[in-house]
Amino acid sequence: MDINLKDIRQRWNKAKLTKTAAFWVAVGAILLTMYLGFAQAGWVTGGTALQLAERTSEEAVVARLAPICVAQFDQSLERDQKLAELKEVNTSSQRTTFVKDQGWATMPGETAPDDKVARECADQINLIGE
Repeated sequence: MDINLKDIRQRWNKAKLTKTAAFWVAVGAILLTMYLGFAQAGWVTGGTALQLAERTSEEAVVARLAPICVAQFDQSLERDQKLAELKEVNTSSQRTTFVKDQGWATMPGETAPDDKVARECADQINLIGE
């Protein structure tokens, strides 16, 4: 077996890397790095990062504005009646429309309500009294 190991070592030491082999080794290393980075390490493209940032910022804005909507609901003169009416509404889209129609989702200084704020506000108001 020692003879066989010596033979392998000698052949390894005599081996020379050709330009073609070096090229394909480099291509393989690049592809392996890209695969491991995107599939395993969580790398994303610039477009995906932008989408994630936009979604995250939008969710943060909705989270900050929904309590203002709930506060506007709380200041309503017919609060208890409107709460009962809202709880009778069956679907989320109808509750969202109800909140928008009442004007609670229209933020101070704005002229129109925001759909996502209205949806979150309706969900929060619907939890009142449960």
